[in-house]
Amino acid sequence: MIDKDLLRQVVEEKLAMTDCFLVGITISNDNSIVVEIDSETSVDLNFCVELTRYIEQHFDREKEDYSLEIGSYSITNPFVDKRQYIKNIGRSVEVLTDDSKKIKGTLIEASDDGFVVETEIKELLEGQKRKKTVKKQILFLYNNVKKTKLDF
Repeated sequence: MIDKDLLRQVVEEKLAMTDCFLVGITISNDNSIVVEIDSETSVDLNFCVELTRYIEQHFDREKEDYSLEIGSYSITNPFVDKRQYIKNIGRSVEVLTDDSKKIKGTLIEASDDGFVVETEIKELLEGQKRKKTVKKQILFLYNNVKKTKLDF
């Protein structure tokens, strides 16, 4: 079976020369390998081919048979890297908090510790009889969020 840590090291070595980053590696029992990457700009098909060849240079198919699939991270999947938050500033997101609350809004800021989402909530303002819709900015720490994904 292909060593996942060694594969990760080989992939990250190649990605270090680009604006791409590793999102995930899956290796099944039958040595089917899926490498998911993302980029601060976009993932180019030619680069996926280049990465495939780079990996194949480091792992001999004659010695250990495997299938290899390189792909860009799906926009329907939850974010797994802080750079994905930065990349998606200005877009609509859905956040699932640790206490299972869903919050939808616009991602307006991302840092090393967390991110800010601007959302609309109904709130009873002082002197009003009815709730009014107001915009609120909510700061989330990455470790207090179960998942964040784009909202379509």
